[in-house]
Amino acid sequence: MDREDKRRYFLNGSVYLEVVTPLFQQKLEEHYTSLNFRSLKDFLDTKAVIHILFHLRHRNAWCCTDKANCTNQGSLPLNHHQWKQLYAENPGPGIHNCFCKYTAKSINLVDLDVSLCGLILYNCCNLGQLDQDAVHILRRNKNDYLSHNTTCGITRDEYGPLMDELKTNILQLDQTKEDELIRIQKRPLDDALCNRYVTDLLDNHEMLERIYTRIDHSETHIINTITAQIKELWQTLSSFIYLRFQNGRENLDEQEIEEQAIETIELGQPIFALHHTIDLTSEIGDDLSRVVPAAVMMDDGRIVICLPDLHKLLICNTDGSNIDRIHAQEGPWAITAVDDTTVAVLMLIMRIEIYDINTKHNLKSISVPGMWLGTGITTINNKLVVYAERRLQIIDHQSDKVVQTIDTECGPYRLHGSGDRIFYYNNDNDFNNKLYWYSYTDEQHDTVKLPSQPMCMTTLQDGSLYVVCKDGSVRHVSRDCQQYETVTTEGLKGLKYHWMLYNKKQRKLVTKGDQKTIFNVFYKT
Repeated sequence: MDREDKRRYFLNGSVYLEVVTPLFQQKLEEHYTSLNFRSLKDFLDTKAVIHILFHLRHRNAWCCTDKANCTNQGSLPLNHHQWKQLYAENPGPGIHNCFCKYTAKSINLVDLDVSLCGLILYNCCNLGQLDQDAVHILRRNKNDYLSHNTTCGITRDEYGPLMDELKTNILQLDQTKEDELIRIQKRPLDDALCNRYVTDLLDNHEMLERIYTRIDHSETHIINTITAQIKELWQTLSSFIYLRFQNGRENLDEQEIEEQAIETIELGQPIFALHHTIDLTSEIGDDLSRVVPAAVMMDDGRIVICLPDLHKLLICNTDGSNIDRIHAQEGPWAITAVDDTTVAVLMLIMRIEIYDINTKHNLKSISVPGMWLGTGITTINNKLVVYAERRLQIIDHQSDKVVQTIDTECGPYRLHGSGDRIFYYNNDNDFNNKLYWYSYTDEQHDTVKLPSQPMCMTTLQDGSLYVVCKDGSVRHVSRDCQQYETVTTEGLKGLKYHWMLYNKKQRKLVTKGDQKTIFNVFYKT
C-alpha cells in the first residue's frame, strides 16, 4: 500500500469524522427538537424509539405491549456495546426480555459516533426518501471502506467513485457542505492525524461483542474491566496497523528529507508577494474601537481570529471563504494551535479554553493561578505556554497540570514558540528594543537589540523570524538571532498594525491592512 493510498484513506476518513458525523448529529437534533423533545434522552426514552432499537439488538424477543410492531431481524445492526451506551436495564428482575425493561441513559449527541447516529436517524426519524437513502449509503460506505479496512488505504480506482458518491449524499443532506469537502480534498497526508483517525474509524465493537456474549451479564465489574482493557488494546493495535505501513517507507522518507533540505532565506530579501486581500468588515463590523488582538493560521490554511468584543472566534479560509464561528462568551484574547484541528484560547477571564474548530465543541477549560492576560499564549514541545507571576508556565493540556516553570527577568508579551525557544518582548519599558527568548537546549535566556521595540514575531520556513516593530518596520532576524536586516518587500513596510501570521505548510503570510478588518495575504515567491 503506497503513500497515496494512505492519503486517500485519510481524506475519506476526514470527511466522515469532520463532516458526516456532525451532520448526522445535527440532523438527529433537528428531528427530536422539531417534536418538542428537550433532549436526546427524552427522545430515546419514547416507547416507539425504544421498541425499534430493542428489536435491532434482540432476536426472537416478543414484547408484552405493542406486539403488532415487534419484529425479528435477520441481522442485528445495533451491537451490544451500542445498546449499553443508549439504555440501562430498570431495577428488578423482570419476567421476560422486553423493551419495557429499559430506560434511556443521559447521553450527549457528541457521544454518538457516525455509525450509531446514522442508525438512529435511518430507523427512528421520519426522513424523506432521498434523505433516508443518503444516510443509508453514507453508513454503508463507511463500513465497507473504513470500519473494516485494516490496510489503511484506498486505491485510486476506488477513490473517485467513492468520493463522488460521498459528496452527492452529503449535499443531499446539507447543500452548504461543498466548500468544506473541497477544503478537505486539498489536504496533504498528515501522518499523526491519520493515525488518530484510524483508531476512531476501525470497528472495535466486533471484538467487544464477543467478550459480552461469553460472560454472565450479572458480572458487571468483570465486563467493565475487560471492556476497558480491550479498548486500550484495540487503540494500540489500530495504531500498530497504521504504523506498520509507514515502516516500509522509513528509509525513503529519510532520504527525501535530506534531498529536500530547507533552503536558508537570505536576510531581508523580498521572498513574499501580496496575492490578495480579505475584507471581513461584514463579520467584524466597522467600529473603530473594536479589538482584533490575535489569530492563528492552521496547517490546512484556515485562519482563526479572536474577537473578544463580539464574544466569538471567527474561522475562514485564506481567501475569505467558508466563514464559520465559535461562540466564546468569556472573550477570546489570544490563541495558539494545539494540533491540526484544535486551538487553545486565552480568555479575558484568565482561563484557557480548548476548542475543536471542526466540531466547534469546547473540549475543556484550564485554570492557571496568577496567569497574565496581555502576554498571550503559545505552544512548544506539544505543551502550552503562558505567563504567570514572573515566570513562564509550561502546561500539559492533556493533564491540565503545570509541568514546568521558567523564571524571567521581565513581564513577557506576545509569547511565540519556535523550535526549542520561546520568544517575547518586554512591554514594561517603551524604550526597550530587545527581543527576548528562552532556549531549552542550553536552558538560558538571551536577547538581541533591534532598532525599534519588537511587538510581534513569526517563524519562517528556515527557522528565521519576521519581527514586526513598533515603528511599523519588519526586521528579518537570523535563526541564531545574531543578525537582522530590514524587510523591503512591498506591503511589509510601515505596517499600521503590529500583527502578522505565517504558516510553514501553507507558505502564506498574513498581515492587517490599513483597516483592522482588512487582511493582506502574501504568498511565498
